[in-house]
Amino acid sequence: MTFNPKSFLRRFRREEDGQMVVEFALAVPLMFTLFMTSVELGIYSVRQGFLDRGLDMAVRNVRLNTGANYTHGDIKTMVCEYSGFLEDCDSALKLEMKPVSARNFAGFPDSPDCADVSLAVTPSTTFVHGAEHQLMMLRACYSFQPVFPMTGLGASFSKDGAGRVKMVSMSGFVQEPS
Repeated sequence: MTFNPKSFLRRFRREEDGQMVVEFALAVPLMFTLFMTSVELGIYSVRQGFLDRGLDMAVRNVRLNTGANYTHGDIKTMVCEYSGFLEDCDSALKLEMKPVSARNFAGFPDSPDCADVSLAVTPSTTFVHGAEHQLMMLRACYSFQPVFPMTGLGASFSKDGAGRVKMVSMSGFVQEPS
C-alpha cells in the first residue's frame, strides 16, 4: 500500500470528528503573546509617565531656584523622589544637561548616555551649569528590566549588555536671573 498525500489531505478536510487540538494549539500562544505584550506596554507607559513627571518637577525646581547651583546628584535625587514608581532609580538613571543656542540649535547626540549596569559605573560626562537667561536642555535616561523579556514586546526591545531597556525623557528650561 502506497501513501497518497492528496487522498490523506482530502480525507482530513472532509472528516469532522476529533478534538479542537489544532485550533487550540494555534490560538493559545497567540492569545498569551497578545496578553503579555499588552501588560508590558501598560507598564512601560506607566514608567514613562512617571519619568516624565519626575523630570518636569525637578526641572521646575531648578528653574525657579537658579541661585541654588544644583549638582548632578541633587537633580538625580529630585527626579527619583518625584517619580515614585521607578525601581532602583539611583543606579538606573543617568542625566545629561547642556546649554543650547536658541538661534543655532544643536540638541543631544542621537544615542543617549544611559546607565549600563553590566559595566562599571561612570560619572556623568555632560553636565554643564548654565548662566542667567541661557537655554538649557536636560535629558534623563532610565534603564529597566522588562517584565516579559523573552515574549512579545519585551523581546523586541533593544537591550544593553545586562538585558535592560532604555527609556528617555527630555526637558528644556531657561535659567532665570537671580
